[in-house]
Amino acid sequence: MSYRVEVEDFDRLRDPWLRLLRHCSTNSIFLTPQWHRVWWHHFGQGWELLLLAVRHDGELVGLAPLRMRGEHLALLGGSDLCDYLDIIASSGYEDVVSQAILDFINSLGWQTFHLFSLPASSPVLTHLVSRARERSLVVQVREEDVCPQLGLPPTWEDYVAGLTPKNRHELKRKLRRLFEEPAIEYYFVGEMANLQQDMEDFFRLFRLSQEGKAEFMTPQRASFFSEMAQVLGADGYLRLYFLELGGVRVAASLGFDYNDTLYLYNSGYDPGYSRLSVGLLLKALCIKDCIRAGKRRFDFLRGGEAYKYDLGGQDIPVYQCLISRC
Repeated sequence: MSYRVEVEDFDRLRDPWLRLLRHCSTNSIFLTPQWHRVWWHHFGQGWELLLLAVRHDGELVGLAPLRMRGEHLALLGGSDLCDYLDIIASSGYEDVVSQAILDFINSLGWQTFHLFSLPASSPVLTHLVSRARERSLVVQVREEDVCPQLGLPPTWEDYVAGLTPKNRHELKRKLRRLFEEPAIEYYFVGEMANLQQDMEDFFRLFRLSQEGKAEFMTPQRASFFSEMAQVLGADGYLRLYFLELGGVRVAASLGFDYNDTLYLYNSGYDPGYSRLSVGLLLKALCIKDCIRAGKRRFDFLRGGEAYKYDLGGQDIPVYQCLISRC
């Protein structure tokens, strides 16, 4: 089967990239051109951008969003902000795309090729790894983290019934206590006009909730979050939820609605309201909203925090792969 590999740019690739994702088994919000372009804008300094487009008879069948600096080649993105990354391949073309990419990069002066945040069904793991070993490259694969997920049933009642007895009892008890408070409201931001202020409220609650989160949210990352919310909000993917008590926003959850899945990207709450479990319960109410909207999956994303399992999450591993030249 003949193929052609070319280095292209974001502008030319955007629409074919989006069409390709519809035929990719590992399609997620983190693989979209919008996500990659915003990440590159904020974190690409010092790297060479390599968007490798693989075409068969003129049709885009694969894409490797890569970056290179010196002897180091890597996927575009970072594991601190990108929960799933991958080489993108149309179903049935995974092996062709893997071989085409390895052929192309063979002439580049890299010594290490780092691929990370890979879902278990990634073409990297199912095809590229074996093809790399055939070429006498040194390949190391290890589990990197877990991304707990929850398959959503048809009704909220079914969801609650599916929790463990202890977690079911605790969720019902905490919800009763919360809704005994006056003027409870939860909602997601549907208008873009006030998004800047909405994101400031999110940042405030994010930083308040844990000391480590305050350290994580550097000015550079905050700028990335803000632009990502703007870009994905304009395309209808943003789900920025708030929980209010008496007109005061006390918890926030930032997520993305994409391909029948709600990706819970980050969250925060005011510790002054911890007695009401506002952080946990806003996430539960997000799940309720997703069930009502007919979503099929709720993805808690990277990390094994206890609340994810309290709400029914089941571990799904992600992997990293390091390919080295001898």
